Amino acid sequence: MSIEVKNLTKFFGDQAAVNDVSFEIKKGEIVGFLGPNGAGKSTTMKMIAGYFPASSGTIEVCGRKVDIDQMETRLKIGYLPESNPLYLDMYVKEYLHFVASIYKVKNPSQRVAEMIESVGLQVEQKKKIGALSKGYKQRVGLAQAIIHDPEVLILDEPTSGLDPNQLVEIRNLITEIGKRKTVMLSTHIMQEVEAICDRVIIINKGKIVANNQTEKLDENAAKQTIYVELELKLNAKDLQSIQGISNVKPVGEGWLLEGDADIDLRKLFSQKAQKEGWLILTLKLEKKSLETVFKELTNR
Repeated sequence: MSIEVKNLTKFFGDQAAVNDVSFEIKKGEIVGFLGPNGAGKSTTMKMIAGYFPASSGTIEVCGRKVDIDQMETRLKIGYLPESNPLYLDMYVKEYLHFVASIYKVKNPSQRVAEMIESVGLQVEQKKKIGALSKGYKQRVGLAQAIIHDPEVLILDEPTSGLDPNQLVEIRNLITEIGKRKTVMLSTHIMQEVEAICDRVIIINKGKIVANNQTEKLDENAAKQTIYVELELKLNAKDLQSIQGISNVKPVGEGWLLEGDADIDLRKLFSQKAQKEGWLILTLKLEKKSLETVFKELTNR
């Protein structure tokens, strides 16, 4: 297991920023770590990276406890914080050599050259970091995070503030890195998560509210929606009378029926249709978007 978090809690004064959080991330997974502002995302990632001590609970990275084997675990982690703190007066190549020296990287010149090529900094390598665009600064941040060839990469809002072209470039870069490493990624861009993440963990008010594969996350939704088409024409009142249906919406030739997720609406509707003699032309479960599921889980 690359990351193993058990009963993790972090207090700032009397406030629990993270409250009894547990999850695992397997080797080679790209996991999206989502939540509204103030939910505890950055605090959790900083504790995993060893920047914050936990109030209670345990964190293991590649089998090593972060609070005990601090130097060993930091060598196994590449961390890009949301603020991406860089030395703006240093040149790109100079800065990467500096980071390589901190990690005591073997053959630093070769490794720096490899990083510059892999993150697409060839044209910008002789510029000062302060003169770079936001997109290229993010590339420098990614390069410093992986220059020591860590097994785990923790990225906190790596595409924040980028224009659409830069966003696609950084997203492709993360996908490529994810083929070789375990990646934990925090972002507010749902399309990004759907495009590159194998699994999603959602945290809200310091607690985990969902942990599932990206394509199965709608199973965690608070509501369930089905689409139905019938041979005869019914009105909304006929459908709202069905037990378990809380909302009815006409769509095209059919209806969207919504109810609690713990009830099988398809079964309920089929039973009602059989009793009333309705001929069903279409009956299917509607898959919810990640954005919809996120809103339901974090607004409860």
